[in-house]
Amino acid sequence: MSTANSRQHETVAFLSDQATWDGSPVERLDTHGAIVFLVGEHAFKMKRAVRFPYLDYSTLERREQACRQEVVLNRRTAPALYLGVKPVVSDAQGRLRLGEDEIGDDETVEWLVVMRRFPQEALLDGMAQRGEVTAEHARALADAVARFHAAAEPTAASAPWGGAGAVRQTLTETLDALDEAAEWYAVEASDEGGAAWAHSAMAELRDAAMTAWWKAAPLLDARRADGKVRHCHGDLHLRNVCMVDGVPTLFDCIEFNEAFAWIDVLHDLAFLIMDMEHRDLRPLANLLFNRYVLNMDEFDGLACLPLFLAERAMVRAKVAPSAAAAVPERTKAQRAEAVAYLWRALGYLEPPTPRLVAVGGLSGSGKSTLASHLAPKVGAAPGALHLRTDVLRKRRFGVAETERLPEEAYTPEQSRRVFREMFSKAARALTGGHSVVLDGVFGDRWQRDEAAETARRAGVPFTPIWLEAPREVLLNRVENRRDDASDATAEIVHRQIEAAFQPEDWIRLSSDGSPESVASRALERLQMR
Repeated sequence: MSTANSRQHETVAFLSDQATWDGSPVERLDTHGAIVFLVGEHAFKMKRAVRFPYLDYSTLERREQACRQEVVLNRRTAPALYLGVKPVVSDAQGRLRLGEDEIGDDETVEWLVVMRRFPQEALLDGMAQRGEVTAEHARALADAVARFHAAAEPTAASAPWGGAGAVRQTLTETLDALDEAAEWYAVEASDEGGAAWAHSAMAELRDAAMTAWWKAAPLLDARRADGKVRHCHGDLHLRNVCMVDGVPTLFDCIEFNEAFAWIDVLHDLAFLIMDMEHRDLRPLANLLFNRYVLNMDEFDGLACLPLFLAERAMVRAKVAPSAAAAVPERTKAQRAEAVAYLWRALGYLEPPTPRLVAVGGLSGSGKSTLASHLAPKVGAAPGALHLRTDVLRKRRFGVAETERLPEEAYTPEQSRRVFREMFSKAARALTGGHSVVLDGVFGDRWQRDEAAETARRAGVPFTPIWLEAPREVLLNRVENRRDDASDATAEIVHRQIEAAFQPEDWIRLSSDGSPESVASRALERLQMR
C-alpha cells in the first residue's frame, strides 16, 4: 500500500470519527473520485488518491490544486455553497487535526473542500425520483444554465478545446474505454450473446458515432470560431443541481480535466437533457430545451445535438466500471444502467426525419396546450421546438411572458414581424434536422401559406392542425386564463369568430376532452400524414 493511500485511510477514519467534530454526527457519501463528510452545517470533500485515464488525484499536490480549483470554478454558479479549502495536518506524534487556515504546511497530509451543507432532499435527482420536479423548476433551471453560459469565458483562439478535433479525440477515448470494458457490460446481457453481443454493440456504436461526428465536424469548428466553446460546467446533470433558497443552483463542476470543461455550450446542456430523459422526464427536458434555445438563440447549432446527447450517454456508461469498483455493492445496478445508456446513445445517433407541425385556432381553442403536449412526442430528442407567437411577441418587447402588452404591440405590422421571426427560427431549426411545432392563431392566409412554404423549402413534411371549440368554451377559457403569455380577451374572441377565417385545407380537430386525449388524436393524424 502506498504512503498516500495509507494516510488517506487514516484521514478517512479521522474525518469519520465524531470526536473530531466535538461529538457531532457524521454522514459519509462516496463516489469513485471523492468522499464527502457531512457534519452539522458543513460538508467536507476529500479527493480520493486515484488515477484514471481522465482524472489524476494520485499526489497530494494534485489534490490540493484540484480542491482550490474546485472552489474557484464553482463560485461562478454557487458562491454561497463553496466556502474555501482546509488542510488536514499531522502533529509531531503523527496525530491528525484540522488546519486552522487555507495555507497548510509541511505536515499537511490531505486537503478538503469546505462547503455549506444543504439537505440531500434538495438535490434535483432525488426530487426527480420523488416526482417533485415541476415545469417551473425546468424553466428556472434553463434560465440558470443560460445565464451561466452567457457569462462563461470563451476559449482562446490558440487553445485546443471544443472544435471538431477535440470532440473527435474525446469521442475516440470514450469509445476505446467502452471497447476495453465490453465484457464487463456483457454480464448484464448474457442472454443476448454475452461478450459477442457487447463487442458487436460497441462496433455499431463506434460506426454511428464517427459518422455523426463526420457530418457535424464543419459546424463544430464554426461554432468554436463563433465563441460557442466556453469554460462550462462539464458535468451538468440533475445530481449536480440543488435548490438553494428556492433557486436551482449548479455545483460540482469539472475541475480536473480541461478537455471536459472547455466545451460547446450545447454539449454542456446535452448532459442535463440526457439525464432528464434517462429519468423519463422527456416533457420537462423538452420544456428546458425550448427555454434555453430561445434564451440563447441556439437554433443554428441543433445539428450537433444528437452527437452531444449520445456522447453524454456514452460517458455515463464509460464511468460505470470505475464507479462500481468504488462501491462494489452497486455493481449489478451500475452494469444494468450502463447497458441502458449504451442503447440510449445508439438511439440518439439515429434521429427521425424532422417535420413541421402548425397548430392554429381562435384564442381559447387550446392550441398552446396541444402544442406543448405534442412537442415532446415529435422528432428527435428531446422533442420538437415549440415556437409560440405570444411568447415571441413578449420577447420582442422585452417584457415577462405574463406582462400585458399595449394595443400597439398587436398592429398588423407588429404581427407580421412576429410571424416572420417565428418562420425564420423554424427554418434554422429544420435545417439542423430538428422538428418544430408552430403555435399561433394563423388567422391570415399569408401566415398559413408561409408555414407551408417554410416546410417546403426545408424539404420536410408539413402537418397543419386547426383546433376548434364552441363559442362558450373559447370565452370561458380566455376569461379564466391566468399566468399565461396570451393577452387575448373576450372582445378579441368575438372579433375572431365574426371573421370566420377557419381554413378548409388544415386538419380540423375538436379540443373537447382532456389535453392528453386531444394530443392523442392529433398524434394519430400526424401518423396518418
